[in-house]
Amino acid sequence: MSTLVAAGTTVIAALVGASGIGVVVNRRSGVLREIRSEPEQDTSGLGLSNTGPTVLHFSAAWCGPCAAVRRVVDQVCADLPGVAHVEIDIDANPAAAKRMSVLSLPTTFIFDADGRQRYRTAGVPKAADLRTALAPLQIQLP
Repeated sequence: MSTLVAAGTTVIAALVGASGIGVVVNRRSGVLREIRSEPEQDTSGLGLSNTGPTVLHFSAAWCGPCAAVRRVVDQVCADLPGVAHVEIDIDANPAAAKRMSVLSLPTTFIFDADGRQRYRTAGVPKAADLRTALAPLQIQLP
């Protein structure tokens, strides 16, 4: 009987631990993280704009949440003139994903007009968070 109780306790402890990890991971999903110090990255061939900020996201045809990112980014870019949107299919361009250290889908980046990475997130970002991050990066036209 004590072996059964010990096994049950172990299973419950494992489930509680896994649930805790799941909560932590989900809390970070879609949250934009500012990149404070950026190592030199090779951003050539990514299609970044040199006239304004670029929202770049990696996706795949089989990725359900990637469609949600596409809708959010399209909406934000339509509201903010001068912000470019680039989508890269990870299956068609795995080298770019590797170069940008993309480990999960969807992954979204925000670059300034100089091609410096400013923000990064895994998951589906909120439209308001994207707008807030992009506003100071937009070039003000006279």
